[in-house]
Amino acid sequence: MSSSSRTSTVLTVGAVTVLSGLVAYAVYFDYKRRNDSDFRKKLRKEKKKVTKQTQQAQAASEAASEVSPAAIKQALAKIREEEIPATPDDKEGYFMMQVQIGDQLVQKGPSFYLPAACAFFRALRVYPSPVEFIMMVQSTLPAPIFKIFMELVNADVSMPTSETQSAQREEPAEEVASRVEGYYDHFPPKGMNVSIHAGEAQGNQAAKKILIASKDFEAGDIIYTEIPLVVALDADLEGKGTHCSYCFRPIEEGQAVASESDKIGAVFCSKDCQSKANISWHNMLFGRDSVLPPELDPGHGTDIDDGRETAQTAYVAWLQEKKAKRANILGARFVAKQIALETSKLIKDKSSPLQAELEQIAGGGDLYSVSDHMERLRFIEGHVTDEEIKHLKAVLGAALPGLEQSVTEERMAVLVGKMAYNAIGVCPDGGRDDKPVSEERPEDQERTRTPFGTQRQVGSGLYLVSSYLAHSCDPSTRPSFTVGSTQLQLIANRPIKKGDELTIAYVDVGQHPGESTEQARRRRRVELARGWKFKCECERCVSEVVEDLEKEDAELGIEKDEAKVEQVMRHETLPGAAMGPD
Repeated sequence: MSSSSRTSTVLTVGAVTVLSGLVAYAVYFDYKRRNDSDFRKKLRKEKKKVTKQTQQAQAASEAASEVSPAAIKQALAKIREEEIPATPDDKEGYFMMQVQIGDQLVQKGPSFYLPAACAFFRALRVYPSPVEFIMMVQSTLPAPIFKIFMELVNADVSMPTSETQSAQREEPAEEVASRVEGYYDHFPPKGMNVSIHAGEAQGNQAAKKILIASKDFEAGDIIYTEIPLVVALDADLEGKGTHCSYCFRPIEEGQAVASESDKIGAVFCSKDCQSKANISWHNMLFGRDSVLPPELDPGHGTDIDDGRETAQTAYVAWLQEKKAKRANILGARFVAKQIALETSKLIKDKSSPLQAELEQIAGGGDLYSVSDHMERLRFIEGHVTDEEIKHLKAVLGAALPGLEQSVTEERMAVLVGKMAYNAIGVCPDGGRDDKPVSEERPEDQERTRTPFGTQRQVGSGLYLVSSYLAHSCDPSTRPSFTVGSTQLQLIANRPIKKGDELTIAYVDVGQHPGESTEQARRRRRVELARGWKFKCECERCVSEVVEDLEKEDAELGIEKDEAKVEQVMRHETLPGAAMGPD
């Protein structure tokens, strides 16, 4: 018998011996607990003692972790006086150092909770995606330290830096946070002629962010143009060779540009569109080229290529078998595009076309990234399955080991929910008439924002600024697309004044032939409830209800309650008189 085998046998025998002893003691303990009253009294006494010691230790820990508001303000004032590193490299080094300091202080006990929280707060100040960092530390820091950390964050938002800001303390927390952070000072870009503000709060819900005109517009004016972050051609068109998978341009027979290794049959109208799709998401999910910049590519072995082939084939088979919704496709492409962006940043002092594109979309220069914008979008519950996550992880991990860690079911569900809520249907020249009718139940059908109806779109895309457009059944604007372009033009439907809210119709709000006003209203309200989970109470819906009620009254020929009440007789005894009529 080999040495390792003997060692394994000894360990196994030892483990069995210990386990047998534990079982025997458990039997003895249970017997004494049931039959020995003195033993039970001793147990109760010991339990009270342990409970008291535990409560005292917990109270001591909580007392040590409690930090006064004055201490929070003092610590924050000190941190504010510290200079923030200027260059990206210096910020990265500073961030790593503060996280390491915080981790070390966490281990030293409650007396160091405030310094630990301060270290993580310093790291937050240079992290490019604050909301993401807060979510990360929430899942890793002990609750008392995270509480102090959030008190620092809240104090930083609410504490004015001058006397002139003192009146701003009464503003809603979300508005204060946005103002102090400066996010909406940079997004949308000023050249788009719009800005984002908080709308009116509805009941106990937080106020929605809405899009406001920054200048006057006449009917027919182009308010702004916007390129999409990610796009997806409709399922019945993808792989058929009739439309470009990147710009949706119709392609004449024999003019398509395609890749031999492509797994979904995507075609492009030009080499330029193919290149843009490849560097954005296509190669990461369905291609075979290296996902690293050429300067960092060590070369691929046959085993890695075979792994990509296998993973991609299985993923595409799942997409086709399950008839994956466009929201899930958009979500996967966004993940791929973000990874492609991060890999392109590995080459310092060299900007890639993808970086330039995303900087144009995001605005804000180095202050905010696309991830910052995504975190602020509203969403509904997104549906993902374990099988979908498994296939997506396999595809990313085969492209570059370690990338699979960027995907979790929870994150993907939120991302898909954001795509489902905000995606806009691309309908060039009013859209098409040949889209197959969905076989799904009406409540399960996928919907995108388009006044022409999802049935007329050729594909869908996520437009960050336009995601803030609220719905109205009498919209002030409409999205427009030219053939062969996914660029969105927002057109004014009527004169718009500076400060007016901009709205679009998420669904077809027209009254179809043979429909009554009530039937049309019910149709669009049902569509909105199924697709975006809200009950429309726009001015048009409310006014139509009033008009219908007035019309019903007119048809009845009754303007008021014409029933009468008979005059009654009162009998009283008058002073010095007999009984008489009222």
